[in-house]
Amino acid sequence: MFQKTSLTTLIVGVFVVYVLHTCWVMYGIVYTKPCDSPRGETCISPYLAGKPKLQLSIYTSLRPNADGGNSLIYKEEKFDVNKKFETIVNVSLPKKTRNNGTLYGLIFVHQAGLSPWQDPRQVHMVAQLTTYMVPKPPEISLIAGDDQTQGQKEPQQQQKHHGSPAAGGGVGGGASSVSDHPVSHWRSRLTLNIVSDPFVFDKEYLPGDVHRYLRAFQSGRKMVYLPLLFVDELSNRVKDLIEINSTTTELPLTISYDSISLGRLRFWIHMQDAVYSLQQFGFTEKDADEIKGIFVDTNLYFLALTFFVAAFHLLFDFLAFKNDISFWKQKKSMVGMSSKAVLWRCFSTIVIFLYLFDEQTSPLVLIPAGIGSIIEVWKVKKALKIQVFWKGVRPSFLFGKLDESERRTEEYDTLAMKYLSYLLYPLCVGGAVYALIFLRYKSWYSWLINSLVNGVYAFGFLFMLPQLFVNYKLKSVAHLPWKAFMYKAFNTFIDDVFAFIITMPTSHRLACFRDDVVFLVYLYQRWLYPVDKSRVNEYGVSYDEPPKGKTHEGKTHED
Repeated sequence: MFQKTSLTTLIVGVFVVYVLHTCWVMYGIVYTKPCDSPRGETCISPYLAGKPKLQLSIYTSLRPNADGGNSLIYKEEKFDVNKKFETIVNVSLPKKTRNNGTLYGLIFVHQAGLSPWQDPRQVHMVAQLTTYMVPKPPEISLIAGDDQTQGQKEPQQQQKHHGSPAAGGGVGGGASSVSDHPVSHWRSRLTLNIVSDPFVFDKEYLPGDVHRYLRAFQSGRKMVYLPLLFVDELSNRVKDLIEINSTTTELPLTISYDSISLGRLRFWIHMQDAVYSLQQFGFTEKDADEIKGIFVDTNLYFLALTFFVAAFHLLFDFLAFKNDISFWKQKKSMVGMSSKAVLWRCFSTIVIFLYLFDEQTSPLVLIPAGIGSIIEVWKVKKALKIQVFWKGVRPSFLFGKLDESERRTEEYDTLAMKYLSYLLYPLCVGGAVYALIFLRYKSWYSWLINSLVNGVYAFGFLFMLPQLFVNYKLKSVAHLPWKAFMYKAFNTFIDDVFAFIITMPTSHRLACFRDDVVFLVYLYQRWLYPVDKSRVNEYGVSYDEPPKGKTHEGKTHED
């Protein structure tokens, strides 16, 4: 017991240190020390303090340095850095871009009335308006047989709405739609920010992340920095991408502008660099998009709350994992435990893993799901007392026998599953038939996996009910792994918080609350059937049993 407590204390201690260190790092990111004396020689004053007349100009070019020509697509002659706006422009695509090439956007903020190419006090940024990504395989109606994807309709409707004459633009376009090679996609959003705060920097404490965006000049005896222009790459989402092909001549571009605080700018720079680093390590555009969604779709204050919630979620996940493995490692009897629930968890975990693999999910999600599937298979082996013998390369399996108490538990478990099947099977079959008729899939395998995973997500919580039925029949909850269960219960409530914070479908949000009902019933049963934790109960090894080696435990086992 002492070793377990010591390990848990060590884990909690490391967790506290990690949270405190992260808070300190985050404080260093969002806080910038201002210049103590604004008129001092080490101070760098803002150019915007003089309220100059500015103009915003945006060009397109085949090269980031504008060699080979450029084309003006938008200009705001009376540009106010404090005024938020959003506009849509149609951009003509050069022939090289249509032939799987790239296109860059050159954004200038310069003095009004002057050409940005001739203004010595202009600031500019380069944004890549295209990206390369493997097209999504076409989804077909398995009954009707048509092969137009849902992704096709959206860009085509968008082009029609904005008056683009692109013939065949969008996610469609013949052979390129089924290509396994990356093709050029159009980023239909361009988000710009400028720091509007009249912040005075100190040369000695100038943050390194801001330094690369800062352009200063000498004005008399003081240094002045030009507006801090920032292109928000995190706003470029996969859902906004439009596939480009040889017939696409013009596409819409949504230009958004808003002012930003210095602290938020520094935070955004760090997050953007983190996403870029992941892409350098081999993350695809789709993998990075999942991370972008956390920052773009969430308020900054909610984002901070999300960090703390996620940190506690990670802690409880680890503690639940440790205690769950310890419980099943020592488990010798299945008295009071629903073997059907163990089989269901194994099946559902494998289905979710296959679904994630079919959807080409990020390895950060796929690998833990695979490890979880292996652990659930190991639990099934323990629950059914399966022994594996190898005859050359061919395995043979031997199932253990159940004692009288275990057979009684199995009878209750089978009875509960019988009642549950009357509700569960019609719902799953009905959902699969509905999806087959009205939805589109890449293949029959994709339909099968999606139908199974939808059944797991929608009705999986019902498989926790047999355990409640077994508890009711035996009038005991001593056989349950309560420590691991409580850690998982804490995570259930943490998931409830995530349901409010993070953008998700309504059905998935409701699914986060359904487990709470079953958890409350478990708590009611624990109150209704109290357990004396100081002894080993008559149903087998309890999770809270005293350590091996004590006299009274040995006597109990002998009984």
